[in-house]
Amino acid sequence: MCEALRLQQVGERMVTDAQVRLMRQKLMEGKSQEAAAAAAGMSVRTGREWQSGRLPSEAKKPRDWRTRPDPFAGVWGSEVVPLLEADTRGELDAKTILSALEGAHPGVFGPAQLRTLQRRLRDWRALHGPDKEVFFPQEHPPGREAAVDFTHATKLGVTIQGVEFEHLLFEFVLSHSRWTWVDLAFGETYEALVSGVQGALWDLGGVPEFLRHDHLSAATHELRRTGGRALNRRFRDVLAHYGLESTRIRPGESHENGVVEKRHDVTKAALARALVLRGSRDFPSVDAYREFVRDVVDRTHNHHVAEAVAVERAILRPLPSAPMPCHTTHHPTVRRWSTIRIGGRTYSVPSRLIGYQVEVRQHPDHLEVRYDGRTIETMPRLRGSADRRVDYRHVIRSLVRKPGAFARYRYREELFPSLVFRRAYDRLRERQGERADLDYLRILYLAASTMECRVEQALRQLLASAEPWDYASVKAIVEPETPAPPEMATLAPDVHGYDELLLGDAS
Repeated sequence: MCEALRLQQVGERMVTDAQVRLMRQKLMEGKSQEAAAAAAGMSVRTGREWQSGRLPSEAKKPRDWRTRPDPFAGVWGSEVVPLLEADTRGELDAKTILSALEGAHPGVFGPAQLRTLQRRLRDWRALHGPDKEVFFPQEHPPGREAAVDFTHATKLGVTIQGVEFEHLLFEFVLSHSRWTWVDLAFGETYEALVSGVQGALWDLGGVPEFLRHDHLSAATHELRRTGGRALNRRFRDVLAHYGLESTRIRPGESHENGVVEKRHDVTKAALARALVLRGSRDFPSVDAYREFVRDVVDRTHNHHVAEAVAVERAILRPLPSAPMPCHTTHHPTVRRWSTIRIGGRTYSVPSRLIGYQVEVRQHPDHLEVRYDGRTIETMPRLRGSADRRVDYRHVIRSLVRKPGAFARYRYREELFPSLVFRRAYDRLRERQGERADLDYLRILYLAASTMECRVEQALRQLLASAEPWDYASVKAIVEPETPAPPEMATLAPDVHGYDELLLGDAS
């Protein structure tokens, strides 16, 4: 009985900080000792004990004894500590050290001691470990700075009409309000950088004082003598056009551009969640995907900073009268192969331009070929590992007259517009051998002079059949011959019958 009473008294004294605070609050409100203790869920005697002084958590004596033997007591000072002292960069983890101990002392250590070792490492490093890098939070006055950067986004798993979409995101973030503008990019190129910066500024409606960025080659170039980097002329001109000052981080120190670096993680996480909710990662076009990305950013980022953005917009500097061109202009001469070289990559152009100098405007995602002030051709800009784009329509008229050149043509693989055309060529080779080249080139010429989709459909139909076929078979499907109208003999009219009829009526 006495033991039960003792346990009850101990239970009454085991109260929490929250209970004590509640009781003291009730006492300050004028409640009686009994009422305050009852509201806090304790007895009057316990209430009197905690009426003033320290809180229960502050009154506890720290435990300075172990509840079980230390498994690392025999090796801690002689084997583990020397490893930790030599690890000046704090790279060793508990799993690595435990693995080394298991090898040195078979049967003594195992996975069951991992948590114990992790706690020992944590405590030792807190007391004796190397200093860690300190990050210093910055004050960002309104309207002072915007940060820009690219980030890879292919891992989002987005496809365009079923094809994997390799791309980057360009982000522009106001350092004060965290207002974000985003666009798709296909490389960290000058054109993509300028297009992104200008798109953000004109959508924002004003210009901050500074633009913070890293040392990407689109904006800077290496100095030969000092080994450092400086703004290149083109990007310096863009900044001058808007009255922006450049502020750059140190090479390799991405944390110094933390405003936009952190935004990359948040943006991609928001896009990943939105894609799951959407139920599909496939989009009908790049523009549809771009619209989706901007809608997600507006809902998850910009909706919540509307008031802060309004403050910034009021003090931003005005925009210039017009944006600068976002393209780079080249003036190559079309080579006798009907190709031009832009940025170390090969593009074909119509053969009628061979020998002429053309104007090529290189945009972030496409090339515009111009001559005499008119656009002759527009084509996608090559990116990634692709280094050539040869359109069979540009060369097929010459090649069909020189079929022998096809076998070792440098850009031969570019003359298969789709897998269907490749399968058709292989089928022709099986049946005709080298003579298949001429038939295939005639099929390409037919596709160039009519419609590629109709020729491809005809090839699908013929490939599904076991019967032999050739160019004539394809042409018969794509351009069936119209039957000639039958020839009819000329009939000479005989009016005597009418005369007799008329004379007969008159009698």
